[in-house]
Amino acid sequence: MLHVCALEIDIRIPDSHSLKAKRATVKHLVEGCRSRFAVAAAEVGYQDQWQRCALGFAAVSGTPGQVETVLDSVERFVWSQPEVDVVAASRTWLETEQ
Repeated sequence: MLHVCALEIDIRIPDSHSLKAKRATVKHLVEGCRSRFAVAAAEVGYQDQWQRCALGFAAVSGTPGQVETVLDSVERFVWSQPEVDVVAASRTWLETEQ
């Protein structure tokens, strides 16, 4: 069975004073999560704001527990970054039919 979940994390980057500074922080988060946790990752919102960002992550596995474990690790990684403040995080499961 296929288990798929998307995680959206809304963050603030209080010390960012330009889109260039924001992009550096976002790149670090997105590439870090891709390489460490083998998830799909992208900036999905607030592209034109300097201090806000919505990040999207997706994980796929044969068991729901593995998906939860991977996305929990992604969340902990983002929360651990001192340059960002997490505003909200939400998960959406994709229903699959057999």
